[in-house]
Amino acid sequence: MKLTKERIVDAGMAVFAEVGYQNLSMRQVADRLDTHAGSLYYHVRGKDELLALMADRVCRRGYDAGTEALDSLTPAATWQDRVEAQATTLRRAIAQHPGGAQLLAESPRTLSTGALSLMERLLRTLLDAGLPADRCHIAADTLLSHVTGFVLQEQSRPAAPPPVTAELYTDLCRRFPLVMDPLLQRPGQDEKFTQSVRLLCAGFATLARPSAAGT
Repeated sequence: MKLTKERIVDAGMAVFAEVGYQNLSMRQVADRLDTHAGSLYYHVRGKDELLALMADRVCRRGYDAGTEALDSLTPAATWQDRVEAQATTLRRAIAQHPGGAQLLAESPRTLSTGALSLMERLLRTLLDAGLPADRCHIAADTLLSHVTGFVLQEQSRPAAPPPVTAELYTDLCRRFPLVMDPLLQRPGQDEKFTQSVRLLCAGFATLARPSAAGT
């Protein structure tokens, strides 16, 4: 099969999911494609460019999914609905790639037009909501960092919780009564994410112009 940039990115994502950001090498990617490492450099200049292409792919898929979600909203949708749609679809897009959250978290200085597209649209949403221009970048960056961090925790979570003896459980309840209180609500991951985004939006709304806060 002909070697292409897309196939190299596919292999890079697969290797990345196994070895992580620091351990990824062009040789491993070449082995995955059953070719020599030198052949990759006709398409990708090196590891840094490959990582940039991988991050861009994740972001672009998140952007495209967000576009579909926004297009499906009714005309009565609020700016909070539009923010939630963008955050929710981005979370799903990142989660579809094993290690995708780590990739985005570990490459903040990587120039990615996909990431810039996500930020540009979110900034436009917040500006249209009436947030002051000097606060929009902080608000947008906070939201995008929250999405990445949330998925990073999900993808780093062990398959099964550590065993807890009855004695340890009793001790934990004594030392951390609020954390261990069974009556306190502990929503599932989807509901937890949705509520967290809405809490952020509630905070953003305090900065919005009164006439725009509810639209």
